Amino acid sequence: MELTRVITGGVMTEKAERMKSVKIYTLRVHPDASKIDVKNALRKHYGVEAKAVRMMKIRAKRRELGGGRHIQKRNPEKRALVTLTQKSKVLDLSSLSS
Repeated sequence: MELTRVITGGVMTEKAERMKSVKIYTLRVHPDASKIDVKNALRKHYGVEAKAVRMMKIRAKRRELGGGRHIQKRNPEKRALVTLTQKSKVLDLSSLSS
């Protein structure tokens, strides 16, 4: 996979902000990205070294309207929880596109 398309943005939630203090960052990634792709993209484009990468898929949140119809309230996405090494610099999430 092309490394410029692996990381699509940062996740800005209360929990994600708390986890930044212990050098764990939550990133939105391409649905086809792997852990190795995320590590390589962080090393090449942002100059940080990842100690561990955990991946999770967020399912779509759907609601029935009746008559067999559904409404989708949240789009599906894939996220990566990245733990940085102690010696690596702080990841600047403002440079990531949302």
